[in-house]
Amino acid sequence: MFSDRSSRARTLAAGLSLSLLLGATAGCSLGGPSAEDAAEVLADALVAGDVSSVPSTSDPKRNQADLQRILEAVPDGQEVEVAVESVDEKDDVTTATLSIRRTIAGATWSYSSSSQLVEGDDGWQVEWKPSIVAPVTGKERLAVRRTAAERGEILGADDTPIVTARPVVRVGIDKTEAAPDAVGDAAERLAGVLDIDAEGYRRRVEAAGDRAFVEGLVLRADADVPSADELAPIPGAVAIDDELPLAPSRAFAQPVLGSVGEATAEIIEKSDGDLVTGDQAGLSGLQARYDRALRGTPGVEVVAVDDEAGADPRRLFLSEPKPGKPLRTTLDLELQTSADELLADVEPASAIVAIEPSTGAILALASGPGGEGSDTAASGRYAPGSTFKVATALAFLRSGLEPTTDVPCTATVTVDGRRFENYSDYPASAIGEIPLRTAIAQSCNTAMIAKRDEAPQDELAAAAAGLGLGRDVDLGIPAFLGQVPTEAEGTERAASVIGQGRVEASPLAMAVLAASVQDRALVTPVLLPDLDPDEPPAPADPVTKQEAGDLAAMMRAVVTDGSGAFLQDVPGDPVAAKTGTAEYGDAQPPRTHAWMIGTQGDLAVAVFVADGESGSATAGPLLEAFLRR
Repeated sequence: MFSDRSSRARTLAAGLSLSLLLGATAGCSLGGPSAEDAAEVLADALVAGDVSSVPSTSDPKRNQADLQRILEAVPDGQEVEVAVESVDEKDDVTTATLSIRRTIAGATWSYSSSSQLVEGDDGWQVEWKPSIVAPVTGKERLAVRRTAAERGEILGADDTPIVTARPVVRVGIDKTEAAPDAVGDAAERLAGVLDIDAEGYRRRVEAAGDRAFVEGLVLRADADVPSADELAPIPGAVAIDDELPLAPSRAFAQPVLGSVGEATAEIIEKSDGDLVTGDQAGLSGLQARYDRALRGTPGVEVVAVDDEAGADPRRLFLSEPKPGKPLRTTLDLELQTSADELLADVEPASAIVAIEPSTGAILALASGPGGEGSDTAASGRYAPGSTFKVATALAFLRSGLEPTTDVPCTATVTVDGRRFENYSDYPASAIGEIPLRTAIAQSCNTAMIAKRDEAPQDELAAAAAGLGLGRDVDLGIPAFLGQVPTEAEGTERAASVIGQGRVEASPLAMAVLAASVQDRALVTPVLLPDLDPDEPPAPADPVTKQEAGDLAAMMRAVVTDGSGAFLQDVPGDPVAAKTGTAEYGDAQPPRTHAWMIGTQGDLAVAVFVADGESGSATAGPLLEAFLRR
């Protein structure tokens, strides 16, 4: 057993106790008063992987070379436990029996070994033999064969498979099918067909073994795979059918799901021996964060190999692979696909986020290709512009204003020398004293700024928090849910009430705001239903049912009477919305972010385009198309 006082349980890097014990020895003697002490020192040495200082009847340096030869092919980072089971004397022969347990790539191999101990003039010595290390004989050494486990699927809403085994084609050079002096040129020709780095691929092909298949590219089976006619003239060029865990499309929630590929040196180093060169691992997104659970435990076979004898390897241990565990998400296959397709041709960074208000489930978290792989949807930090006026309206309601309270909407307003105005095609009919409801529906900037004293900065921040902005929620991925300063002065204070200045939000944050209005209560977003994180701190004043009802009516007015009128004929439940345009940068005229949030039934959506004309003109059509899906 490994629970008694004789147990040695530490990694191969450990050796402190061995050095302390050996420090008391003299000359070539173990120096212990008994055979039991000698066995304990040997156990420490095996754990440390260093028997060069263990007194022996043979040359300790040769013993160390023997140990290294035996274990050379065993992956680094393995955990070794050694326990002295017994020390017995029979017929004047003293034998120490050791229990050894090695954990290799997550599989545990347990076996026993024995060593004879000889008492000489200088004390006890080990009678070295290879079988002390492992069940090998003569010149045998250990070799480890690994079989990859089936990677766990990533599931969507209703446990629909998202990342699952899908057909692929591996295109490359099979060096057994080409003359040695032809493989270099063949590699360059194939690289031209695949549009990959020809020089680099040639080097890889030439450096590989004589019987190697050197992969050039892996393509989805439904992609533009080189035809047999294209490959036939190239010596050794082949296309091999295979399967890989893939999402429905290359773009499907890519920044969120991440990717799987060959483990990097850094990943291997951090894996504590679980991964070796050539293993597949999660490289980004959910695939990386939950790689340990998703990749499962590889099958491990330990064999004894005699390179000189040329005999078949002798199996010593076998552990079958254990498949990875599936990872459940809330993503809706249809909605996520629709969102990704809508953003496919949008050049600037862009995002569409959809949430189910009744549960907080994130149904779509799409980031367009303009973000160059960044998670714009969840982690983007942008001024939300006039979509933030929903939070400003809540602060006004809490100060005593009502949706029917008149507010002054002028063409311009000046604060500390800076002139603020409404958007270029603001309707002249909505200038003057207008109800707060109309100011929100038409998105009047000047009215919000004129009434800013009704919503002090700390109360504005509190109202935003009451709708979900700024909360620290563990979604299982990096996420930014917004930031609203509690202090601001002058023009920055004026800019805050129209969602600019230092006010920032992600598209996810604005979808949470819309969802909280639609559900008439603060919504906590959920992406991984099994994550079970700590409950995020609740804001001091979460939105109430009455407040959310008033905000919902104002957002509905955006569609019936305001800047979102183009959504009136969207079929299904009534649509409510809020447009938003936020200036950024130093260009003249200013460049603008385009936003629009909307709700319909049990759905809340945020649409964002980093560089657009306006919320209604740029983000609006995307929202409409998404709702009409």
